[in-house]
Amino acid sequence: MNAIAAPAVRSDARARSPNQRAWARFKRNRIGYVSLWIFLVLLVLATFAEFISNDRPLAAKYEGHWYFPVFDNPPETTFGGDFRTPTDWTDPLIVERFHRPGNWALHTLNPHSANSLDYFQKSPNPAPPDDKRFLGTDEVGRDMLARLIYGFRVSIWFALALTVVGTALGVIMGALQGYFGGRLDLTTQRLIEVWNSIPELYLLIIFASIFAPSLLLLLILLSLWGWIGLSDYVRAEFLRNRNLEFVKAARALGLSNWQIVRRHVAPNSMTPVITFLPFRMSGAILALTSLDFLGLGVPPSVPSLGDLLRQGKNNLDSWWIIVPTFVLLVVTMALLTFIGDALRDAFDTRKS
Repeated sequence: MNAIAAPAVRSDARARSPNQRAWARFKRNRIGYVSLWIFLVLLVLATFAEFISNDRPLAAKYEGHWYFPVFDNPPETTFGGDFRTPTDWTDPLIVERFHRPGNWALHTLNPHSANSLDYFQKSPNPAPPDDKRFLGTDEVGRDMLARLIYGFRVSIWFALALTVVGTALGVIMGALQGYFGGRLDLTTQRLIEVWNSIPELYLLIIFASIFAPSLLLLLILLSLWGWIGLSDYVRAEFLRNRNLEFVKAARALGLSNWQIVRRHVAPNSMTPVITFLPFRMSGAILALTSLDFLGLGVPPSVPSLGDLLRQGKNNLDSWWIIVPTFVLLVVTMALLTFIGDALRDAFDTRKS
C-alpha cells in the first residue's frame, strides 16, 4: 500500500505549478501564514476606518426620514438647528432631538474621528482614558484610538504605494542593466553610484522648507532613492538568467527581446522581488514614522504614528499616548517580518 501511495504523492507534487508549490510551502510556515491573515484583517479594518471610528453616525432616522451621515452629513437645519453648516453630532441640541421618541442615530463603535474635538470635556489635555474615550486624548484633545486607527491606515497605504513605485522602478532599471549589459550596464551603474551619494535627508529638509508637506511629495522624494537597493538584486538575476540554455534557445527561435524578457527571464528573476516586499513595506512605514517624528512628514491635520510618538516624548507622564503607538508599530513590524520570512522559505526551491 505504501509503495503505491508514495509515487502518487510525488506525481501530484510534480503536477502542481511552481506558484502552487510555493503557496503550499508558505502555508506550512504557520507563523507567517497566520501573520498574513492578521495583517490583512488589520488592513481591511483600517481601510474602512470611517465605519469603525467616526463622529458621524452610520445611519439616522429623524421624523420618519432616513439619513446616512457617514456618507453625506446633512446641515443642522435639517434637525432643527439654526445654521446650514454640517451637523455637529455632539451638539446638545442635536443630541436632545435624537432622544425624542421615533428619532434615533446608529453611531460607530468609537464615536470619534481623527480630528474631532470634544468642547465639553472637563479634563485637561492630554486626558486619560475614561468611559467615553477608551485610550484618552492626545495633547490637542483628539481621540487617541481614532488617531491610531486613521494613522495606521495612512502608514500602511503609504507603505504600499511606496513599495509598488519603488519595486516597479527597481525592476525596470535592474532588468535593463542585467539583460542588455555592456556599456548600458556600466554607464547606469556609475550614474546610480553618483545618485546614491546624494544625501537624501538633506534634500527632504530642503523640500520641506520650500513646499507644503504632503504625502504625495514624500512619496515622490522617497521613491527617487527607494528603488536602488532592489535594482541590484534584479540586475544580478537577469545577468544570470540571460545566459541560460532556454533563453539562448528562445533567442535562436527569433523571439524579440521583449518576448524573451516577459516569457522567460522575468518570471525566473522575481524571487528576490517577492521575498523583499514585506521588508520594503516595513522600511517604508519606519521612514514615514521617522520623518513625521522629526516634523518633516505629513501636515498636522493628517493622522500620523510619528506625530503620536513625538507627543509621547513630550508628555512622558501620559502613557496612553506612547504605549499604544509603540505596541501598534511593534506588532506591525513583527507581522511583516514573519510574512517576509515565510515568503523567503516559500520561494526557496531547496525546501520540499
